[in-house]
Amino acid sequence: MPHHPTAHPTAHLSRRQLLVAAGAATLSPAWAQSNWPAIEQAARGQTVFWNAWAGSEQTNAYLQWVAQQVQASHGIKLQHVKITDTADVVKRVRAEKAAGRTAAEGTVDLVWINGENFAAMKREGLLFGPYAETLPNFKLVDVAGKPTTLNDFSVPTEGMESPWGMAQFTLFADSKRLPQLPQNMQALLALARAQPGRITHPRLPDFHGTTFIKQALVEFAPDAKALAQPVTDAAFAAQTAALWPFLDALRPHLWRAGKQFPQNAAAVRQMMADGELLLAITFNPNEAANEIAAKRLPTSVVSWQFEKGTIGNTHFVAIPYNARSKPGAQVVANFLLSPAAQARKADIAHWGDPTVLDVARLPATDRALFQTGNLPGLVSKGAPTLPEPHASWVDPLEKEWARRYGV
Repeated sequence: MPHHPTAHPTAHLSRRQLLVAAGAATLSPAWAQSNWPAIEQAARGQTVFWNAWAGSEQTNAYLQWVAQQVQASHGIKLQHVKITDTADVVKRVRAEKAAGRTAAEGTVDLVWINGENFAAMKREGLLFGPYAETLPNFKLVDVAGKPTTLNDFSVPTEGMESPWGMAQFTLFADSKRLPQLPQNMQALLALARAQPGRITHPRLPDFHGTTFIKQALVEFAPDAKALAQPVTDAAFAAQTAALWPFLDALRPHLWRAGKQFPQNAAAVRQMMADGELLLAITFNPNEAANEIAAKRLPTSVVSWQFEKGTIGNTHFVAIPYNARSKPGAQVVANFLLSPAAQARKADIAHWGDPTVLDVARLPATDRALFQTGNLPGLVSKGAPTLPEPHASWVDPLEKEWARRYGV
């Protein structure tokens, strides 16, 4: 959409007023909501360094599209700083704080984040905000139907990060090779026993590998509520008591007798496509449909979630405390919540990442953007979303898995 500067609502403000607006925008979210035009004006001409995982061509292409849009509509130069692990960004901002870098001396303006990385940044005072709920498009978010938009791995977001997309643990398989789909971890174990060497998961601490273990934890834990609390040694021992015997039973029937694990979910997917494995796992319910559309998987591949539910969460964008371009970062975060940006992200031709918006509440023209039809590979019957354990459970789970099964 071309920008018409003459029609801009803050065109009459003086440079001094705009500088004051930009400063206030970094200080007062309540002020920010009523003065959004001043934030937009302060954002014009800023460069926003967005640190975001770059492990998918589709994701990278989508971010490039976002960059084109915010440049055209808001005069913002959006730079995708490609990263492999968000934990590295947390370390960098932490180091900048330790070095005494103040409010506008950071190298990161926006970060794609959730889980333990968000928990660490929030706990250590490394974030700007609260800002999320002051974004004009935040009112479109389905906070009631998608409670993880306000709760990140059982840590309340409190406006310190803005929701961007939904994810849920999903399995996919070629229905010609696997007509009976296992509906829980016990059924998966039975399948592994019947077909040894044809099931596996990525090696931890790969995110998908850890999620596989967390799914088993959630299914076998005697008290799901305990998982929502910060971990203690006693809680860890009690809640994982049934997990390790399950994994012990599963391991000898895994690919290569569980003596080796693939590096990541992409490797597992390729082995499934080649017929070496019976099934693959993903955190994007639309991944198989994406791969079918790209002709990398056959149309006989189906996706499903365990009938009693699978772990799901929301991923977000956050602004570090010392971001140089806070107004620009807020404008980008707001654009990411627009129906146009969310619909393109949900479209499997572009990414296929489920939306955080309440589509039913959108005007008819915006709702129409989300019509996908019945594409092959899509989850036919969605299952309940089970909450992630508290972020503090991840580290001890990964360490104990490595101690027991690390090869």
